[in-house]
Amino acid sequence: MTLSLPFVKMNGLGNDILVVDGRDRPTGLTPDAIRKLSPRADGIGFDQVVTLEPDAHGADIFMRIANGDGGEVEACGNAARCVADRLFAEAARPELSINTLGGRLRAWRKPDGTVAVDMGKARFGWAEIPLAHAVADTDAVTEIAAAQAAGLGPASVANVGNPHVVFWVDDPAAIDLAALGPAIEHDPLFPNRVNVSFAHVVAPNRIDLRVWERGAGATRACGTAACATGALAARTGRTGPRVTIGLPGGDLKIEIETDGTIVMAGPVATDFTGTLDPKDGTFAIDRGAAAAATA
Repeated sequence: MTLSLPFVKMNGLGNDILVVDGRDRPTGLTPDAIRKLSPRADGIGFDQVVTLEPDAHGADIFMRIANGDGGEVEACGNAARCVADRLFAEAARPELSINTLGGRLRAWRKPDGTVAVDMGKARFGWAEIPLAHAVADTDAVTEIAAAQAAGLGPASVANVGNPHVVFWVDDPAAIDLAALGPAIEHDPLFPNRVNVSFAHVVAPNRIDLRVWERGAGATRACGTAACATGALAARTGRTGPRVTIGLPGGDLKIEIETDGTIVMAGPVATDFTGTLDPKDGTFAIDRGAAAAATA
């Protein structure tokens, strides 16, 4: 056991993010180690692990993202806000650029202290999600077997760097997320699997949301799900371009600009620090830092 890799455990509205730094040398973090470290019962406890790397295309940082199951994914909005918060703490700057497999993001700190991220534009074409085949209307998809069996209405789909499906429901809390989430995530319509959201439009400027995150499961917050839901709600006339997305972990502010760009803003927090073995998944928490973070 060699606890050679420092880490920072953060969260964005309870969306737990592990941040490791690979800017100076590769971390060597393996998928097996990620799977051992991610459980909340006997691990560090996180939804995603983010590795900071140099960017070959001129961004301030490249953010490599893996879910708790060890699988690499394209985007994570809450992780982007956590990373931006860390980099802003390292050096004062008005904004920074973060490159990901899902595209380049721009981040800045708002006057109220929250971190805002320009998440780019949503894509709505069936091949852009991607879906396994063309559908009549990506705003009202009916070809999802588990959703039909559960009596859910049509769903809307979008890609915001990663794929999302949103069901418009009366009461997200009444949804059996543990049963429907994985069934829909793995539906054959979604060749790359999909993030699954259940949304209730409370008012033209507010939506309540529950999310089953691809590769991570039920989550207290998902930034890209909030972005996809806000973009789809505005696109289908359910809300205006500015909406508060209420998640179990708290609220995210979503704004759809006139050109379709999605801006997401919300708080982040640092929970604790520690070190880990990137090969065997053992770890140690800096208890002093953990106590200070929760004080």
